[in-house]
Amino acid sequence: MKIDGLDYNTQREKLLLPEYGREIQNMVSYCVELPTKEERQQCAETIVSIMDRMNPQGRESADHEQKLWDHLAIMADFKLDIDYPYDVSQALKIATKPEPMGYPMSKIPVRHYGKMMFELFEQLKTMEEGNEKEELVRLVANQMKRCLIQWGHGSSDDEKVASDLARFTDGAVQLDLNVFKFDKINPKELQPVRNNKKRR
Repeated sequence: MKIDGLDYNTQREKLLLPEYGREIQNMVSYCVELPTKEERQQCAETIVSIMDRMNPQGRESADHEQKLWDHLAIMADFKLDIDYPYDVSQALKIATKPEPMGYPMSKIPVRHYGKMMFELFEQLKTMEEGNEKEELVRLVANQMKRCLIQWGHGSSDDEKVASDLARFTDGAVQLDLNVFKFDKINPKELQPVRNNKKRR
């Protein structure tokens, strides 16, 4: 419903760079429509000066001024005919949204060990016996114990690690708990993984 005299953000044109606010966007739109290049040039320099004052912390960056002019070009939708003090052709890359990254959806039996650990389990299945395999088993077993503690499973005991290691390596690794010694792990040093799902 539209009521005369009321101006809703949802009814306004979408801001190209929301961090500068609608007032700056309106100034840029006004600047684009000025009849002479001289007027547009002076107006653009004034706008960039205001943008600079809005973002004083950015002055520490070597390319701070370049970014301001890039942002001006983006907000003007590259329609502002002036003599830019910098090459703003690369600003188009800033304005273009990157393609969404594909997320690996490969299934793993249990989340708390993670995909990388299961890749190591696969590696252990085919490794020849020797010092290299023993060292990898030591690293994997200790990391498994950290994972269990971090995910708050409660069952972070040595037997659980030995059982899982044998299970996920198809029996290729049998941890002898009478011989194998885990690293000392301080649970307080591990950041627990929180469940972000809202409780109802």
